[in-house]
Amino acid sequence: MPTKDAQICKVHFLPNDLTVEVAAGTTILDAARKAGVYINSICGGDGICGKCKVILDKGRADTPPTTLLRREEIQRNYLLACESRVLSDLQILIPEESRLEGGKILLDEDAHRFGTLAAEGDESQFKLDPLVKKVFLDLHSPSVDENLADKEQVFYAIHTKVGVPLDQMQMGYRILRQLPQTLRESQWQVTATVAHRGSTAEVVEIEKGDRSRYNLGVAVDVGTTTVVAHLIDLGNGKTIDAEATYNAQMKYGEDYIQRIMYATENDALDVMQKSITDDVNGLIAKLVQRNHLALNDVTSVVCSGNTAMMHFLLGLDPSRIRREPYVPTANFIPAIRAAEAGITISGRGLLYCLPSVAAYVGSDITAGAVAIRLDKAEEMSLFIDIGTNGEVVLGHKDWMVCCSASAGPAFEGSGVRHGMRAAGGAIEKLVITKDLDVEYKTIGDKRARGVCGSGLLDCIAWLFRRGVIDRAGKFQRDVKTSRLRQTDEGLEFVLVKRADAGIDSDIVITQADIANLIRSKAAIYAAASILIESMHVPMDSIQKVYMAGGFGNYLDIQSAITIGMLPDLPLERIKFVGNTAVAGARMALLSRDAFETISAVAGKMTYFDLMGNSRYMEEFVQANFLPHTNTEEFPTVKRLLAGGGIEN
Repeated sequence: MPTKDAQICKVHFLPNDLTVEVAAGTTILDAARKAGVYINSICGGDGICGKCKVILDKGRADTPPTTLLRREEIQRNYLLACESRVLSDLQILIPEESRLEGGKILLDEDAHRFGTLAAEGDESQFKLDPLVKKVFLDLHSPSVDENLADKEQVFYAIHTKVGVPLDQMQMGYRILRQLPQTLRESQWQVTATVAHRGSTAEVVEIEKGDRSRYNLGVAVDVGTTTVVAHLIDLGNGKTIDAEATYNAQMKYGEDYIQRIMYATENDALDVMQKSITDDVNGLIAKLVQRNHLALNDVTSVVCSGNTAMMHFLLGLDPSRIRREPYVPTANFIPAIRAAEAGITISGRGLLYCLPSVAAYVGSDITAGAVAIRLDKAEEMSLFIDIGTNGEVVLGHKDWMVCCSASAGPAFEGSGVRHGMRAAGGAIEKLVITKDLDVEYKTIGDKRARGVCGSGLLDCIAWLFRRGVIDRAGKFQRDVKTSRLRQTDEGLEFVLVKRADAGIDSDIVITQADIANLIRSKAAIYAAASILIESMHVPMDSIQKVYMAGGFGNYLDIQSAITIGMLPDLPLERIKFVGNTAVAGARMALLSRDAFETISAVAGKMTYFDLMGNSRYMEEFVQANFLPHTNTEEFPTVKRLLAGGGIEN
C-alpha cells in the first residue's frame, strides 16, 4: 500500500492515451480507475479471475508470481493489473481482451412490446394513468360572489378534471407563495403538474398557459452491467426513444458484491452513487437532446434494478446486503425529489424506485413479474432471470415464491479463460460439427476475441453431444481431433485458432472452464428444482417458462436443456421475454395501477432462502452432471443417450 510520503508516479494508458498521477505502491488497476480507464476485472481486483491482463510497455512494477498468466504471456510482459504495483513512471498497453469496446447494448423489441398499452378491452394490461400528470386548468378571476381562495380553486379544478380526491391533494410552500402572481399573470390559465406519492397527490409545479402536452417520463433499468433508459411521452404513452450504456461502476467490480466491498472498504459510497447517477443523467440528457426536447419537461423517472443497485442509486448503505442476515436498508422506498438523489430532470420532478423483495431479489424481478403478467396467469409458470445471480420465480395469480441462486459470473466470463461479456467479437452462437470442426457467429461479425454466455452454453452442449466430454464434463482422451490437446495445465479444446482470432492467442475452452460452467448451470437448475419440489408442483404442470434479460435473447433452448440448465419441457413452453425490468418500469411510469400492482406483487412474493437449505445443496451436487445425475428428469436427453444419438 502507498504511504503518505510515497513517490508520485505517472501512469500512461494506451490506446486510451490517458495519463494519471498516483503514489508509488498503487495497483495498476486502481490507477486505471482513477484515470477513468476500463480494464476487465470480473473479480473486482481480488486476483482470482485473471481478466485484468495488461502489458508493461515502459517502467517498473512490482508483480507477484501468478498461475493466471501463461508462460508466453509473462515473456511478453503481461501483468495482472490488480496484483501489480507502480514503482516508477509507467506506460501500460491494454490488450484487446481486456478492453470494453464495441459493446452490444440490448435495446430489444421485447421491452417495447411489453411496454405498449393493450388494445381497448384487453384487461390484462393497464390503462393510461401516469404517476405524474400535467393538467391544463382554465380558471376564473375571483369576484364578490365567487371568492374561493386561489389554492382551493386550483384543487377543485384538478378534482373536476382528473378525479383526485380533495383530501388527498397537497401543495408545497414554494408553489403556494408563487401561486397568486402566477395565476394573475397567466390570465387564470395555467398547467398544474400533479404527482402521485402513495395516497397523496402533490401539486409540484404551476406553469403559465397550456403546457399539458409537454410531459415526459423516463423508465430506467439500472442493471449491474448495462443501464437502459426509455424516454416516454406521458400524454399518449408512446416510447419516443431508447438508449443504453455500460454501467460505469464496472471499473470498481463486475458484480455488485465486489462493488459493495469496494464502497465499504474505501468509504466510497458517494463515489459509487455519483457513478451511477452520472450514467442515468447522461442517458436522459442524450435522449432529450437527440429528440430536440426540454429537460425541464421530464417530470418523472421510474427505476428498477437489483436491491444493491437501488441502494447505490439512492446513496443508501448497501453493506448489510452481503452480510448475514442479509438485510437491506429498505425494500419499499417512497418517491423522492429526483434532485435529492442527483438525478437531473425538472427541478421538482420525482424519482420512483420500484420495490424489492429481499437482499437478492430486487425490483428488476418484481417489475418483470408484472411485465409478463404473472400476477394474472392462470397456469403454473416459471420466471428465470440469469445473471451473476440466477433469480427464479414460481407461481401464478394466486401465489408466487422466489429465490436467488449464486450462479457466479461464469456465463459473464469470469473463471473462463476466454470468457467475456456480450461485446464486439464475442462468440454468441457456436456449433461443433460431426467432424469436430467449429462453426460460430460473433457479435458485430468481428474477429473472435472470446466467448460470451450464450456461446459458452452452446459450447458445453455441443462438446457433450459430440462425445468430446462425458456426463461429468471430463474430456475424453480417445477423441480423434487435433483440437483436443494436452498442455501443462491439462486438456483443452481449441475453438478458434490464433490466425483467425482477434487476439494474440488461440481461443480455447479448458477442463477448468467446463467445471466452472457446469457449477453455474447447476446452481440455476437446482434453484428452480427446489422451488418446484418445495411447492409440491409436478414438473410437467409448468406451462410457461419465461427467460428474461439479454442473456436469454441469444440462448439456444435445446442447448440449455441438453446441459441441464433448464427443465426438460416442450420447447414451445419456453419463451424469451427480453428486458422485463425496463418494461415493468415503463408500465409503472404510465399507470398508477401498474405501480400499485408491482408493489402488491413485491408484498406477496414469498422469498425462499436457499443458503440454509440442505436440500438445495443436495440438488446442486446432483445437477453437477450433464444433464443431471438423475436422467429421468431429462427424458429427451436420456433418449438421445440411450439411442446413441447424442452425436447427431
